[in-house]
Parts: sequence; C-alpha cells; structure tokens
Amino acid sequence: MTSRGAFRENSVNGAKYMTAPNIAAVHAFMARPSGADGGGAAPARSLAYLEPVCGALGIAFEDLVFSEQVHGSAVLLVDEQTDAEHSAGQPGGIDALITAARGRALAVFTADCVPILLYDPPSGAVGAVHAGWRGTAADIAGAAAAAMVREFGCAPGDMRAAVGPCISRCCFETDGDVADAMASLFPGGGAERSGVVRRAGDKFRVDLKAANAALLERAGLGRANIAVSDECTRCLSDKYWSHRASPGGHGLQAAIIAPAPPRRHTA
Repeated sequence: MTSRGAFRENSVNGAKYMTAPNIAAVHAFMARPSGADGGGAAPARSLAYLEPVCGALGIAFEDLVFSEQVHGSAVLLVDEQTDAEHSAGQPGGIDALITAARGRALAVFTADCVPILLYDPPSGAVGAVHAGWRGTAADIAGAAAAAMVREFGCAPGDMRAAVGPCISRCCFETDGDVADAMASLFPGGGAERSGVVRRAGDKFRVDLKAANAALLERAGLGRANIAVSDECTRCLSDKYWSHRASPGGHGLQAAIIAPAPPRRHTA
C-alpha cells in the first residue's frame, strides 16, 4: 500500500482503489481498470470492474445500489427493500444515496466530478454523493448530510466526510457561468477570497474540492472531520478516468461505501 496525501492507495488483483483516513466504514474510491482505454473500457458497473475490490472489502456485488446521476440535488434513502439499481428508475434521477441498512452498499460514479463519501460513527449510517459543478452549486453535499441528520438522527459534529479524487483547480478552467454559480454559494466575494474561484485571464479556475468542503462545514461538519484528496483526475488521467482528458471516450470510476456497526456513546 502507498499513500497519496492523507489517502491510502490499495491494490487487489490489479485493481487499485483509495481509502480515506477518517472513514472507518468499508469504502473505496476506485481507479480506472488497469490497461483500459477510452475505446475498450469495461462499463463502470460491470462485475469484472467492481468484483475484485468488492470482494476485498467484503461487499456482495448484488448488494450495491447505484445512483442514476443527472447533476441534480436529489437524495435517495436506501433501505432493506431497495433493490440493486433501484434508483435508476427514480423520476428525475438521483445524485446522492444514504443508508443505515446492513446488507446494502452505495455506489456513485465520476470522471472529473467530485465523489463524496459520508460516515456517521454513532449510527453507522453512510452516504455517497456525486457532485459536478451543478450539483455543487445546488449544495448536494449539504443536502445529503441534512438527510442523514433527518433520517438517522446523526449529529453533524460526529459525521465524517471524504472528498475523493476529482478534477482540481489546476485543470478546471471554466467560463463565467461556473464562476457565477460558485459566487452565489459564497456571496460578498467569498468565492474568490477562499480560493474557490480564481480569475485566469478571461477564464476562471474553480476548486470544487474546496467548495464542497466548505459546504460540508456549513452543514455542521467539523473541518478536522473532512478529508480531501490531493489527486487530480485530469493530471492523473493514466490512473483515473477524466472527461477533460478524454472527451467522448472515457469510462467512469466508482466510489462505494457500506454501513458500519453503530458506535453508540455509553454513559
């Protein structure tokens, strides 16, 4: 195993995945399949792609519930009756999943967008979030955290979050519409003061990692409980799928998480 920032790189049967230091629940931020290219990649949801890591983590493939991602802010509560891929049929699509149901695991898929995993130690509840810039602007990370508070009685101060590998500010050059969307989240010049937005000539550089971390803090999570990967999917397009590196010819990598046994406080 090797470390990249605070995250740890793991490998099983040639499949690579990253784990965060603050998430005790079984989880993985997966890399692209070894040797796959844009034209011949196995689908991200295929058994061949997910099976080695799921097996290493003790997750049954048939227990995975997938999101149907539309860059929105809807959150789906997954329970024991939720069938695998049930969310694919949800009206309008789903970009975030939450659950405390044992025998269920959650999966979201990215290729430059931000994968976020949530974990609440006292209840064992977890969440998985797909946040592109539109989802970030809609505060889907905060919506998922709030849903865990509402559904499972989580205290935000107890919760942990991991912001996984995604496109970093170094490579996310945008037009004004994205910068304006971030500015609406952090009014009064807060987006530029915080470094979420930096002007680059007539373009802008946007830090989606910093934006989502700030939104999770706004939702009540402690800064020390939010781990942020330092990996950029565009810079490391040999390791991760990147839409910007391979427009029209890329796959998707999964971020997966399963509930953990509750760690209730004792008197």
